Amino acid sequence: MIPFYNESTTIKKIIVDTLDYVELVIAVNDGSTDDSSSQIFLDENVIVLSERENRGKGFALRKGFSKAVELGCDAVITIDADLQHDSGSIPALLTGLASFDLVLGNRLKDLSEMPFQRVMSNKLCSFLLSKKTGMKIIDSQCGFRAFSLKVLQKVQTRSNGYEAESEIIILVARAGFKIGFVEVPTIYGNEKSKMNPVKAIFGFIKVLFY
Repeated sequence: MIPFYNESTTIKKIIVDTLDYVELVIAVNDGSTDDSSSQIFLDENVIVLSERENRGKGFALRKGFSKAVELGCDAVITIDADLQHDSGSIPALLTGLASFDLVLGNRLKDLSEMPFQRVMSNKLCSFLLSKKTGMKIIDSQCGFRAFSLKVLQKVQTRSNGYEAESEIIILVARAGFKIGFVEVPTIYGNEKSKMNPVKAIFGFIKVLFY
């Protein structure tokens, strides 16, 4: 499942690359104002869900998860549309579901490509989530993840912003599911983050008190 917002230069490639490893791609257009949607080719293995306005990554993820549950998908991979995730790691994430219910990509083995501020924010958030959940959370900010169907059937976030990715870790742990990690490459280019730092910080603090 690929949530996207104004990713006209990358959305087609990430869909094509992802289809090498999965049977179906659910692309969720979170109110893009560019021509992202027109870049997506029509294919029986691609479903596009669209919002008229930008609702946030958390909302887009929830919309995509709902569709996946409706279709009875065995598992769901979430992958960002900006090419920061290597679709070649999808098999490893899926293999992880044999032992865990939620598998998170871990980019922290090689930090040479990750901006310093991202390293520090990730380490802090992962530390706080580890304390909150009682589990060792390594890379809490990676959106490259694998979910078992039973997790998506039982756990549903409420947050609409980026904090939903932290919220789901808390809810999955609280529900008694197992969380694992698989090493994935660290990929950063010249792309500009769409995250509002202040809004993201307040959102994260809010979910810590759930």
